[in-house]
Amino acid sequence: MDQKTQEQAELADGNTVCAGCGAVAEGTPPTWTCSVENGERRYFCDECARENLRAIEGRLDSTWW
Repeated sequence: MDQKTQEQAELADGNTVCAGCGAVAEGTPPTWTCSVENGERRYFCDECARENLRAIEGRLDSTWW
């Protein structure tokens, strides 16, 4: 994992953004789901992860769901 992918998932102030709904969390919450798609690290909040659990477990890209 290179540093560039980590920077794409985090804001300049260190907060993390949900790739699904755009929710912002302080730091990186341990309950959020992390997915690597096309070499890019994406984080999903609890709600987005629950709604799309089967697709995430099936390793489908978020653009599909």
